[in-house]
Amino acid sequence: MTLSAAGQPRIPQPPATVAALRQALRQVAPAALPAFTRELDEAAGRSRPGSDLAPLRRFLAQWAVYVHIHRQPGPAAEFRRWEDGARSGDAAEVRRAASELGRILDEAHARVLGARPT
Repeated sequence: MTLSAAGQPRIPQPPATVAALRQALRQVAPAALPAFTRELDEAAGRSRPGSDLAPLRRFLAQWAVYVHIHRQPGPAAEFRRWEDGARSGDAAEVRRAASELGRILDEAHARVLGARPT
């Protein structure tokens, strides 16, 4: 895949639908597709018993945020860097990484879904 101009998203933010998010993942993070499929199946399974759509809504929101981060070269690289830091084993680095990952996720959530998560 060709990267876009520096600082520009690789693809537009897709709508938060299963099909659109799956297609976006194929372009920006194909390695995440097995997790996407597994988590979709889990969310659908949790939604069926009481016809509760909340698990599917959470799934779509989570993956819309993931795509938002990973469609942008800079934020995607920063996110991976902090994920690596979270695995470092150093307690201070793990705390800092968790804080920074939370910040990135909160910002993406606010941009994609229009509000801070509760």
